[in-house]
Amino acid sequence: MTPHELAQIVIREEELFILDVRNQSDFQEWKIDGKGIEIINIPYFDLMDGVESALEKLPKGKKVLVVCAKEGSSIFVGEQLVEAGMRDVFYLQGGMKAWSEHLEPVKVADLQDGGAIYQFVRLGKGCLSYMILSGGEAVIVDTARMTDAYEMFALAKHVTITHTVDTHLHADHISGGKKLADKTGATYWLPEKDATEVQFDYEALAEGKEVTVGTTKIAMLPVYSPGHTIGSTSLIVDDTYFLTGDILFVESIGRPDLAGLAEDWAGDLRDTLYHRYKELSSELIVLPAHFGSITELGEGGLVSARLGDLFAKNQGLQITDEDEFRRIVSENLPPQPRSYQEIRQTNMGKLSPNEEEQRAMEIGPNRCAVHES
Repeated sequence: MTPHELAQIVIREEELFILDVRNQSDFQEWKIDGKGIEIINIPYFDLMDGVESALEKLPKGKKVLVVCAKEGSSIFVGEQLVEAGMRDVFYLQGGMKAWSEHLEPVKVADLQDGGAIYQFVRLGKGCLSYMILSGGEAVIVDTARMTDAYEMFALAKHVTITHTVDTHLHADHISGGKKLADKTGATYWLPEKDATEVQFDYEALAEGKEVTVGTTKIAMLPVYSPGHTIGSTSLIVDDTYFLTGDILFVESIGRPDLAGLAEDWAGDLRDTLYHRYKELSSELIVLPAHFGSITELGEGGLVSARLGDLFAKNQGLQITDEDEFRRIVSENLPPQPRSYQEIRQTNMGKLSPNEEEQRAMEIGPNRCAVHES
C-alpha cells in the first residue's frame, strides 16, 4: 500500500486495521491516526519466531496493514501472516519514514479570477502547505522540504513556480522554501524580523507589500501577526483566504516558546489573536500551517474554518483574562518538537544536514500548538 493510498483511506474515513511492529516507545510517541483506523502495536522482535501471538488479535475479513519504520520488517511479518492463512494483508511502502514525508494535495477552492488554491496535507506530520495558482504561475507557502511534490504538481497544472513564502522561521520542520526558490528561479520571501541570523539572501515579507501571482494578480497581502515568532506574518489571499501560519489553528493557537521567549512573546500572541485578527472580516477562511488532530480534517481532507466560527469555538480564543492567557501559553505546553533547535539553525542556513539527518530531525508529530488534543 502506497502512502497515497493510505492517505485516501484516512481522508475518506474508511476502515483499516493496522499492525504496527515498531518498538513500543516509537509507537507511543507517534502513530498513524484516522477516524476509521484501528491500530495495535506488537514489536517486530516479538514476532521474529512466529506470528501466532498476532493472529488472535487480528480481525477476519478486514484489510490489515503492517507498518514498520522503513518497510523491511513489515514485509517479513506480512509474508508470515499470509503463510498462516490470512488474506488482504498489506505492508506500507517505505514505512513510517515515507508516511512522514507524504504530501497529499487537496483543493481548497477556485479563486475569483480563474486561479485556484490547494492545500498540501502532510498527514504523517500534521503540517500544511499551500500552492496558489493563477495565470500560469504559482506561489508556494510554508514549503515542506520534499520539494519534488510541488514541482510535479506544478508541472501537471502547467504552471511555473515564481514565489515561495515562509510565514515564519519554522522550528518543527525543515523548510524547502529557499531550496525550491533556488532550483526554480523563484523569489523566496521570509519575515525580516525572523531573518536576523539567516545566512542567505531573501525578500523581506512585510506588511503592506503584495506578493502577486499570475496575470490575474491574485494579491497575497501580508499581515504582521507576531506571537509564535516575532516575525510571524499571515497572508490574505483573494480577499477570502487567511493563511495564518502557526499563529491560529482550527482547534488551538500557536505556542510562543520555541525561541525561549515565551514570556516576551505571549503579549504579542494575545495582541495578534484578540485584536489584530479581531479587526479582520469574520468571513475569512482560515488556512493554518498545521493541525494537531485528525478531527480537524474536514470534507476531502481539507483543514479550514471560518474566522468568525473560531472566535466562537476555539478554546485558545476564549481566555478573557490577560494574566490567565499568559499563564496558559507559557506553562500549559506540550513537549517541544524534536531537534527544534537544530531545525531552526538549518532553516537559518547555519547547518547543512544530509537527507538522512534531515529525516531523523523531523520524525514525529508537530508540536506547534498550545492546546493539543
